[in-house]
Amino acid sequence: MQPSQTAHSASKRWGGIFDVEGLRRKLDGLNDRSQREGFWDDPNKARALMSERADVEQSLSNYDKLFAEIRDQTELLEMAEAEDDQSVIADVAKQLDLMERRMREVELARMLSGPQDRADAIVTISPGAGGIDAQDWAEILMRMYIRWCERKGFKTEIVNLQPGDDAGIKDVSFTVSGPYAYGFLRAENGVHRLIRISPFDSNARRHTGFAAVLVVPDLGDATDEVEIKPEDLKVDTYRSGGAGGQHINKTESAVRLTHIPTGIVVACQSERSQHKNRSTAMKMLAGRLFEKARQEREAEFAQNYTSGQLAISFGSQVRSYTLQPYTLVKDERTEHKATNAQNVLDGDLDEFIEAYLLKAADERETREKGEKKGTGSN
Repeated sequence: MQPSQTAHSASKRWGGIFDVEGLRRKLDGLNDRSQREGFWDDPNKARALMSERADVEQSLSNYDKLFAEIRDQTELLEMAEAEDDQSVIADVAKQLDLMERRMREVELARMLSGPQDRADAIVTISPGAGGIDAQDWAEILMRMYIRWCERKGFKTEIVNLQPGDDAGIKDVSFTVSGPYAYGFLRAENGVHRLIRISPFDSNARRHTGFAAVLVVPDLGDATDEVEIKPEDLKVDTYRSGGAGGQHINKTESAVRLTHIPTGIVVACQSERSQHKNRSTAMKMLAGRLFEKARQEREAEFAQNYTSGQLAISFGSQVRSYTLQPYTLVKDERTEHKATNAQNVLDGDLDEFIEAYLLKAADERETREKGEKKGTGSN
């Protein structure tokens, strides 16, 4: 593509990324709400609104700066082409490449503009149909996400792990701490399918295994955003297994919480203190309930839940990983593909995550526009 075509393409694409007037109206509305009497009566809601306002202000600032640069470079390029000044044309082409990268960064910021996207994350992986292959697949997924976290510089901590009977894991939950951990990892919510020659089949036949990945925000001290009534909880304590020495096994320090209305169950056994494990389990439960409510608001996810659990079987997968007879990883939601499956399993997930987040951001903006039109017509 010629530099002039690149410039006009960038400008057009940039205009398509942002509903600038919509953002300015949104900022005006947020400013108006922040100045109302009693705004700080609910500190959590007030902080959430101020954070949202800061995000909108930053988005508008990024737009204004980058659009001005694109305009200036386009004008300079047109003059250079009229005078056939190749040195200036080459310099502008380099600047346009830099602006394309900056556009991608701002586009990513738009994708991570949800109310909890800045939060840390809690990831739970559960095997489904496929027996021992599914349990092994759940452990492979755990390793994949931990390696992705290492690449991002995120910190992980396993809070609950149940080993499989012969291989793999029956269930694992771990926390992920880092900027926008939940915002990125929410792209991984759903059922993941593995197709391979089973290492557990003496006849070397091809098997399919399923595992569900559930990512929820770590609400931290803001767990009161989700109402959890004491009478809706069933609390069980038990002796934890795994690391921790004799002490951790001799005391009932592990905690399992069952939310009776939804059937959601969470457990934590990472600490020697029952109190700390209960506190972590409450965060996990609050995150699960928050995520369930979010997904139910978005109709595309509502049917995936039955008593808070995903259907982990054929036809429900969001991504398929084929290792034999060929290698291919395909996201069923975005159609994004990668032929080097091993790289993906080693944590190379950014392209899959970004493809999903871009699609989700477009759908969110379309939905918000529709809601505004519906409100305006009433």
